[in-house]
Amino acid sequence: MRPLAALVLALPTALLAAPFVPRGDAEIVQRLPYRVDAAERARRAALARDPAQLPLAAAAARAALQRARVHGDPRELGAAQAALAPWWGQADAPAEAVLLRARVRQAQHDFEAALADLRGLLARPALAPEHRAQALLDAAALHQLRAELPQARALCEQLQPLAALPAAACLAELASLGGAGAAAARELAQLSPGRVVPPWLALMRAELAERLGDEAGAPALYRMALAGEDEVYTRAALADWLLTRGRAADALALVARSPDAEADALLLRQAIALRQLGREDAALTARLQERLAAADRREPGRHAREQARFALDVQARPGEALRLAQANWALQREPADAVLLLRAALAAGREGEPARQALARELRGKGWQDARLAALDRSFAP
Repeated sequence: MRPLAALVLALPTALLAAPFVPRGDAEIVQRLPYRVDAAERARRAALARDPAQLPLAAAAARAALQRARVHGDPRELGAAQAALAPWWGQADAPAEAVLLRARVRQAQHDFEAALADLRGLLARPALAPEHRAQALLDAAALHQLRAELPQARALCEQLQPLAALPAAACLAELASLGGAGAAAARELAQLSPGRVVPPWLALMRAELAERLGDEAGAPALYRMALAGEDEVYTRAALADWLLTRGRAADALALVARSPDAEADALLLRQAIALRQLGREDAALTARLQERLAAADRREPGRHAREQARFALDVQARPGEALRLAQANWALQREPADAVLLLRAALAAGREGEPARQALARELRGKGWQDARLAALDRSFAP
């Protein structure tokens, strides 16, 4: 799962710094890792002439969302929203526009609005099967992101007669979060028994392997996912796996080799790796700090996960990291968010003990199985 308006309990003072202003028109602010091709430029020109062409607008929005997903560039979300402008405020917008609008809102971390869009769509009696299937899958992903597993499971069960493979993968992953990790890993492996595994499935299997503590399987699956489609999210996930194991030099090389090395998520891992290596880069830290501040100005209170990682692993401010990790947990409750909250609580010492105990009670109730959480508990036991 990817993903993503938490109520930030307290922002780091540093994130309130004044925005960066170029000294002149010639100063390079950022180099983009990709270019929009001629077909996309032609599509944008046609939309500018007639913005109400839904097929053209939908194609432009889908392409922008794909670029945002692969390259981690939040500006593409603005391009997608602009393409959907004629239908952005319409409750009865065409189904395709509503689906894309929900995806933009999810990517912007506006989960409630995204779910409202999808619920409204699923309530339509004459919804086409392909649109119903996509709405069910997207709504299930949103519920899973918030650890609302019964709701997600009900939606995946409704998906089964419409899209068997995604439904099976969804149900297996939900089973893994409910404590049946080993059985779920076998089920996911059986969904693609050949040597070529779809990147999305390889990534799902890699994250499960990491939760199960599979030290050989997790990195191999992450690299398999990267080989299929080099997404910023996947590269950052593999970098985190390396960083957790003290392989900062390998993590640094991994993010530096990316064509999207300037993406915020990869800059954050670069800064963490450098700190672990004792080679802090003040200029990089300042640039990343401004990026996080810009993200917060753009979508206030919705980037607490990244801010907490920055406070904990770059700035070494555990108290601030704990407040941000708690704010993030109020919004999204994936396994990685639980790991972050536990790490911050343990780093905060006595201040973090109530949060650690509350998290432990909640996770016991959910039946989560995660080797990372177990290892953290063991290593910090009194």
